Amino acid sequence: MTNQLLGRLERVELRDIWTSEATSFTPLLARPENITILGETLNIDLELEAQERAVGPFRADLLCKDIDTDRWVLIENQLERTDHTHLGQLLTYASGLEAVTIVWIAARFTEEHRSTLDWLNKITNESFRFFGLEVELWRIGTSPAAPKFNIVSKPNEWSTSVAKAARVIDDGEQSETKLMQARYWAALNAKLDEIGGPISGKRKAQPQSWIHYRIGRSHMGIGGAMNTQKKQIRAELYLTGSPAKTIFGLLRDQKAEIERELGYALEWQELPDGQDSRIAVFLDQADPANESDWSRQLIWLAQRLNEMHRVFAPSRERPHILTACCNSRT
Repeated sequence: MTNQLLGRLERVELRDIWTSEATSFTPLLARPENITILGETLNIDLELEAQERAVGPFRADLLCKDIDTDRWVLIENQLERTDHTHLGQLLTYASGLEAVTIVWIAARFTEEHRSTLDWLNKITNESFRFFGLEVELWRIGTSPAAPKFNIVSKPNEWSTSVAKAARVIDDGEQSETKLMQARYWAALNAKLDEIGGPISGKRKAQPQSWIHYRIGRSHMGIGGAMNTQKKQIRAELYLTGSPAKTIFGLLRDQKAEIERELGYALEWQELPDGQDSRIAVFLDQADPANESDWSRQLIWLAQRLNEMHRVFAPSRERPHILTACCNSRT
């Protein structure tokens, strides 16, 4: 057995790396690798939308989207311990939005501010979620410092159903990402019309990370989604509303039959922390921001969407359990 030397973790003072919140802390936190670490800590698939974005009279440090629910995630950060000023900003954000996840990151949380977040999670409805995170920096030897986030406050009932975020923020000038998303879905619609499958390309292309099409069943839709951070696209059957988990279970009982009809395996994602569920197939190494690769991506996505429509949409040829569980039209 080979003996290997192990490094020693050393804690780094935040101010040694981040000299100011606005010019160093926020921009470094916004890097894809750090957004990914933050998302993994929260168990939320995050996509960065903007930095220093106006929300009422204040400016949120980071504005993200929860890719799974399309709800806003506002991130406010501090290099020092928590204070009343930042708490006031968080409450202003919550009062101006109908549904939002608010993440407060600080070097240290006072007991009164941690208790306040716990209280807010207790008294607000499921459309609002408040997280408190303490940030640390660590390194091994001369390696670059790496952030570590520790949750000090989170929603009391993390498995409760989450209402989809209302689009109540005035978008103003759309970001480059938003403009790209709208063009991408418009190109997908054109591809769907070109190949002439069961899914029509009449769906309006929106500046968002997903697009869904009706298939004639309640609480079920087929759609495409993109993740620019992971350079990945997916085709999915998305199940919504209170029956979603029941329908998911009924479909999972037919997993072998469904995947045999499609000709490929699916990822069965119950999404236990929310109300909805997803059944999807993914294409990796597919960067939606790389327009030169769109032709390959869109052909793959259009074909998968039509194949899923053929299997999941109502059909006399397949009177299986789907007909019994949800036969009304969306």
